[in-house]
Amino acid sequence: MTNTLNGAEAMVRMLEAHGVQHIFGLCGDTTLPFYDAMYRLNHGINHVLTRDERSATYMADAYSRVTGRAGVCEGPSGGGATYIIPGLIEASESSYAVLGITTDISVASYGKYPLTELDQEALMRPLTKWNTVIKRANHIPRMVRMAFRAMTTGRSGSAHLGLPYDIQYDAVDSDDIWADANQRQYPAYRTGPETGSIEAAVDAILSAKNPLIVCGGGVVIAGAMDQLDRLATRLDIPVATSISGQGSLADTHPNCLGVVGSNGGTDETWELMEAADLVVFMGCRAGSTTTSRWEAPGPGARIVHFDNDPMVIGANYPTEVGVVGDLLLSLTEVNNVLDRRNQGGETFGGAEAVADIKRRKFEIFDNIARSGDRPMRPERVIDAMMKVLPPDATVLSDPGTSCPYYSAYYQQPKAGRYFITNRAHGALGYSLSAALGAWYGRPTSKVVAMMGDGSFGFTCGELETVCRSRAPITYIVFSNSNFGWIKASQHADTDARYYNVDFNRTDQAAVAAAYGVKSWRVENPDDLERVLKEAIEHDGPTLVDVICQPLEEANAPVRRWMG
Repeated sequence: MTNTLNGAEAMVRMLEAHGVQHIFGLCGDTTLPFYDAMYRLNHGINHVLTRDERSATYMADAYSRVTGRAGVCEGPSGGGATYIIPGLIEASESSYAVLGITTDISVASYGKYPLTELDQEALMRPLTKWNTVIKRANHIPRMVRMAFRAMTTGRSGSAHLGLPYDIQYDAVDSDDIWADANQRQYPAYRTGPETGSIEAAVDAILSAKNPLIVCGGGVVIAGAMDQLDRLATRLDIPVATSISGQGSLADTHPNCLGVVGSNGGTDETWELMEAADLVVFMGCRAGSTTTSRWEAPGPGARIVHFDNDPMVIGANYPTEVGVVGDLLLSLTEVNNVLDRRNQGGETFGGAEAVADIKRRKFEIFDNIARSGDRPMRPERVIDAMMKVLPPDATVLSDPGTSCPYYSAYYQQPKAGRYFITNRAHGALGYSLSAALGAWYGRPTSKVVAMMGDGSFGFTCGELETVCRSRAPITYIVFSNSNFGWIKASQHADTDARYYNVDFNRTDQAAVAAAYGVKSWRVENPDDLERVLKEAIEHDGPTLVDVICQPLEEANAPVRRWMG
């Protein structure tokens, strides 16, 4: 006799079969059967109740980034389905595997104007790599397998499953509960480069006088850091990154130039972008930020492009050699070709050029970081963090005030995904909640999240979730009482005609303390390092509210504002 499960139970068992260990989500009427199945079944999945569906997806996103496994979030119909969108589109555009499950009204009530009716499939179609609303319970196992296959193969991204209320009670054959173990992590089923493309890329690189490698997030996603290190070292090529590409090499690596472009880049690092006669983009889309709106590479520069997505090859620059394939397989083969040719040790002078640029860049930084000015200079905060954080700390940032300073100056001593920010769409409120996902994924690492006070106001309710989880996360708030990025842009672009960018100062430390977070407010630069050290060492959630210089008055490493 065939054993059966109901649809909600089948969903739980399918997630379990795919190795899911954590689900981040928020309850609703349409979720009742799914929650009851989670309660009754023995499955080993930890469900983390959040206070907002946006936060649930941000947590799943950061969890995915540090683990290399799909992050899973869920929410109810109607408003829940709309609130879950920001995290799903961020994950998909940033190439991270996140599964959003939104329960839905009953199939039987479609078209009858029931409460929270919404065409979820149409809503999610342009925002995710793959999505469907499941119409029959016996389709649940197959649709879950398709979602994981889509998320983990090729260019990874987000997927969405709609789960109507009534089919959660319908029968599913338990024999159909199975999963492909290869898709419990990603990249799954890596594909290698086309025959001859690696040799052509190597020939092009060796023929250059001043080559520069520019890495995006794809190197870390593929786990190709060691192969990149070997290539950069043996040929002594400088390696720059986008913000998403940080961690491709350790920031302290002799060949690591650091971030280039309009956000987190400096005039010093930009020198090598302008001087390069050949740029090798690796897992990087060569978008507007990294190239400072395509200012460089300039006309005449040759382009070699490695990516697992053929759509990005030649999208912005005429490309001499395109290599389409998984970055780990491709860079391994590059090194194999150099081994077979007994080539290596060519002197492109990368380490020497990088050392000179870093020396000049950090002379400026160190001078500002020593400043005793009040409000405090953001450089002082980054300098204090470098002094007190452990080498394997995982740092997150919202895309505002803190991000360009960290990206330009923090010297992360380990390669890999130790810095996380939502660079694709830049929604505020990301890092406060995403930090909890990062902690669940990497609980032995000290997790630190940075944000402006504008961002803090978006998702501070999740501090209750953090306290309930007993997560020893440290939050650093750069407080300047305005939406700093926009105010600085108004300063640069509209002759300082400031309009509707300022708000009242809030005591973030007091707000956090009300949730149960141990908190400090710091105005004196001489107190900062001591307070940060105490916060980092505390066995529980902590928050340091730093009264900082506004961005429009600062020397922020954003090229359109500098000079």
